[in-house]
Amino acid sequence: MTAMTSTQTPPASSLHTPVIGWFEQHARDLPWRRPEAGAWSVMVSEFMLQQTPVSRVLPVYEQWIARWPRPADLAAEAPGEAVRAWGRLGYPRRALRLHGAAQAITERHGGDVPSEHAQLLALPGIGEYTAAAVASFAYGQRHAVLDTNVRRVFARAASGVQYPPNATTAAERKLARALLPEEDERAARWAAATMELGALVCTARNEDCDRCPIASQCAWRLAGKPAHQGPPRKGQTYAGTDRQVRGRLLAVLRDSVSPVAQAALDAVWEEPVQRARALDGLVADGLVEPLADGRYRLPLT
Repeated sequence: MTAMTSTQTPPASSLHTPVIGWFEQHARDLPWRRPEAGAWSVMVSEFMLQQTPVSRVLPVYEQWIARWPRPADLAAEAPGEAVRAWGRLGYPRRALRLHGAAQAITERHGGDVPSEHAQLLALPGIGEYTAAAVASFAYGQRHAVLDTNVRRVFARAASGVQYPPNATTAAERKLARALLPEEDERAARWAAATMELGALVCTARNEDCDRCPIASQCAWRLAGKPAHQGPPRKGQTYAGTDRQVRGRLLAVLRDSVSPVAQAALDAVWEEPVQRARALDGLVADGLVEPLADGRYRLPLT
């Protein structure tokens, strides 16, 4: 199924008021959205929320902010402590990237998360999405914030297809910019509102059109909800994968305050080739440091 034509796409202005109004009534009370939350809280939440649901992020986020309320607090710790505190959120390289960003913020910006988009983008570990999200949610700026939820809302409401492409395209970025309200504050609200709409109502598998504030304008719904015709959507598997092995190895290291012997790591996974490959990957990613005596630890530098 091809995308809807521009004449069938609802005008941006007709979407803004109902979506933002819905958000004002139904937005979740999340700590990084509260008035007292600063830019660092927003940045930490954005790192943690990548590919991870809010319910899993909340307890780790609360502990993280309590321990490291400013970037300089985290920067002063060894990177391995960031990995330890990351717990079981998954994709632990995010912890190292956040630690690296904290160090750069401390060194380059006096410990304050920069407000300029270009400066955010120049931080290590910060990509297009995170820079736009922090600039928008923390500083109320006008940027297209394209996470998976927003992309799905735009695909359905504006383009008339069930799912967006597997990777963000130039056409999606152009559409997102075209849909942005002109005023900075309203644009930032729109970014948060469309993200929440995708997370709570226009979900990947169980869209609830009866609760959607723009169902009457949705191009995909008006077209009869045509089935996805693009490349097959990849399902995420975990059991038996190298990711699972890496997670078990890291769990042993996180739970130990002293270096861990090889035997303790060998005990978590029977298959030696996969176990060795997973451990080598952790070392290569900088998540684990091998010591001269054959033991391993979380990184100190």
